Formats: sequence, C-alpha cells, structure tokens
Amino acid sequence: MKRRDLLKLLGLASGSSIAGQLTGCGGGGSGGGAGPVTPSSPPPVEPVSKPNLVVLLADDQRYDSLGANGNKLVSTPNLDELANQGTNFPNAFVTTSICPVSRVSILTGQHMRRHGIQGFDTQIDSAAFGRSFPAVLRDAGWRTGFLGKWGIGEDLPTQYFDEFDGFAGQGSYFPDGEEGEHLTASIGESAGAFIEKHQASPFLLSVSFKAPHAEGSGNALFLPDPRYSDLYAAEDIPIPLTATEEDFDELPEFIRSSEGRNRWMQRFATDAEFQENVKDYYRLITGMDAVVGEIVEKLHQLNLYDNTIILFTSDNGFFLGERGLAGKWLMYEESIRVPMIIKPLASEAQNTHPIVDRMALNIDIAPTILDMLGAERPEAMQGRSLWPLMRDPRLAWRDDWYYEYRYDFDGRIPHCEGVRTESWKYVNYPDHDYRELYDLVNDPWEMHNLVQDDSHGGVVDELAARLDALSQQAG
Repeated sequence: MKRRDLLKLLGLASGSSIAGQLTGCGGGGSGGGAGPVTPSSPPPVEPVSKPNLVVLLADDQRYDSLGANGNKLVSTPNLDELANQGTNFPNAFVTTSICPVSRVSILTGQHMRRHGIQGFDTQIDSAAFGRSFPAVLRDAGWRTGFLGKWGIGEDLPTQYFDEFDGFAGQGSYFPDGEEGEHLTASIGESAGAFIEKHQASPFLLSVSFKAPHAEGSGNALFLPDPRYSDLYAAEDIPIPLTATEEDFDELPEFIRSSEGRNRWMQRFATDAEFQENVKDYYRLITGMDAVVGEIVEKLHQLNLYDNTIILFTSDNGFFLGERGLAGKWLMYEESIRVPMIIKPLASEAQNTHPIVDRMALNIDIAPTILDMLGAERPEAMQGRSLWPLMRDPRLAWRDDWYYEYRYDFDGRIPHCEGVRTESWKYVNYPDHDYRELYDLVNDPWEMHNLVQDDSHGGVVDELAARLDALSQQAG
C-alpha cells in the first residue's frame, strides 16, 4: 500500500457493524488514548524472495474489546488500522477456551482431541511440534523467533526456535518490581530487536503477550503500564446485559459454585471493583496496541512492511461479569469468541475483503499461514485455510464446528462440549446430565435455554447427533 493511501486510513475504524457484548458498545471507532503510530516514509525497495510473518497473540482478550469490532470505549488504533489494511474476522472462535490447549491448537491446527494436551502440565513433544507451522517454516528456510508467554507446560522449547526469549507459567507484568519496565513494553523492544537483526532473511516472529490476562488467580488483578493508569478514568463502563442475579440464578448449581463464580467474587462483585478492573483490562489492551504500533513502525523503517504478513488473535475470550462469572472455559460467546485480523502482503491487499463474517477457528491459523506463505501443510492439521475466503467470502465454508473443554481443575470447572452453527448453539455437560440450546439469531446473549422446549426437540436431536459425529472427527 502506498503511503498516501495509508495516511487516508490512519485513525479510521473498520466500519464493522458487529455489536459489542458490553451494553453500549456498537459501531466503529475508539475512545481516548494515543492514536496509531504514523510510519515513516521509506523509499520503495524490492522485497526478499520469501515474505516475513509476524504473529501477535493476546491472552484472554475477548472479541469485542477492540475498536474494529465495535467497542467505542477501548482505544486500539493500531490494531484497528491493521484491520483496515487487512481482513477482520468478527466471527472467530477457539475450539477450547483455556490458554495452553488453545495455544497448541494454534501451533498445530488441531483440536484438543487430536493433539492431546488438555491443561497446563503436559509438554508438546518434538514429534508434535515438528508438525507445527513454526517447525515447517524453519525447515523451509525462515528464521524463527518466539517472544513472551509460552504457556504450554513448564519446560521452555528453546531448541524449537532459532531465537527464544519466552517464559513459562503466567509471568509477571513487573518482573523487576513495580519501578521497572512493564512486560508488554519490554516484549515490544525485543520484537524490534529481532526484526532488525533478521531483516535480511525471511523470518517468522511470534509475539505472545501476557496482556490482558490478570496477574494471577486469587486476588491479583489486572496491572497495566503506569503510563496508562489514568486512561478511561472518566468513563463509566456499562454493566453487561446478563450481569444480573437473575441470570446467575438461572445457571445450574455446578456452574454457580464453580471457579468462574469464585473469580467473579474476587474481581467484579461490587460496582467499584467492576469499574476499576474492566478499565485496567482495557488499559492493558491499549498498552499492547501501542506496542503493536511500534512493531509496525519498525517494519516500515526497515522497508519490510509491504512484504510482511501480520496476524493478530487471542488464545481465548473472557467473562467480564456476564452471568455473575469471571474467567473463560465455558461455551458462552464471551469465552469462546476472539479477535482475528490478518494483514496480507501489500501486493495482495487489493484482492482481499476487509470483513469476512464466516466462522473462523483457531485451528485455521496454522493452515492459513502455510497457505499464504506457500509452504507445505502437514496432513495432521484439521483446520482450513482462511486465505481463499479472504479473497472470496462467498466460497463454500463450514456450517458448524466442535467445541470441547476437559481440563480437570480440581473439579472446580465443569467439562463441556458442544456444537455451534451460524444460528444455534448446543452444549452438553457430560458429567452433570445437563444440556443447553440457544437460538443465536433471536437470543444472541444466550439468555433462554430452549433444550426443554418441546417445539425445539427436532433441533436438539439433530445437534446431539451432529455433536457425536464432530466429536469423532475431532479425534
């Protein structure tokens, strides 16, 4: 894209009409905070033979916490600008909503049932990693780097990348104490150094943020960079439509007594706690957005931007008090739906659609990356490449998909599995003899469980059979 075209786009929202999950969020645009980083104007250069790739991964960022997805409060000008220049997928989902499982699904393009990692304690072995997109690209000549939160087991896979500067576990936003540099900012500096070091070679850089994840479980909260501590101070965050005692009481007892309720008590139980913690959640996102702008600016400075594919997404969503819950794990939209933006090469920008509202999955990321870079896809990958859909959204595509959650968190989070279609969501809790059915067209907030409604018996039977079939296919 020429600089004059880029300048026309700076500061504009994508125009997506998707409604935010928080009441009051709708339309494009963003709130206060810094604007997008304005790139310098480099002279035109011939690109290297192979494109570069930057994969940006947020942690616990729900889909509607982005200006490009309709949130009027949170300031995300740089991510919104990537959406303007690429393709935004407002209907993107994860097939399991918990950090380690989703991260392995992103790497391998596989459902949990295929890759076998259900929680935090299991490593990804060398054979499985050898079929991941970073391994395929490294074997094909790309220089590979990983920065930030690894999030899969306790052993760091330094041998799997040319350069690895990551950490195990949840990490800390202030590893050197509160007077030190914020983790998000230091990750950004490392990203810039990697790009500069490898500018002469095709590279894959994975940047895995901790933001906007809470500092830990228990009473530790969201800790933004002090530079953003006053951002949103004057805003009044709307209470979610379903954040009522009535909605909580409608839940079965095994969810009312689950870890999601425990964390709600620690973070959102009072209006003051809700306001401050959601604002800090947004502050973490805005701080991450600023680092995204710095990475984009570095690519421009080194004449690499046009020849670099950038993909942004999150490992899962997050409840901000809906139904009296915090966390993720369950199959409600706030938990499973994530932002996803893909900025293609400049030479392909005119051939791609700005918004594709078909259902995209985290398992689609690996095959999409390999397809866009012209690398061979391992047969074990189960996702589908989004690249053809970016160029023609009318293509035949999936009508439904399979969700599963099975991590045993000391019995405090219920296992569940389900099917989501464009119009319906069917959920089964196999350990509790409890099911849910939601009409997503007429009940997008999932407030009315229709599974016992006799008039919907045919839909229940059809989706229950489809769940069995998709479960078998996932394995």
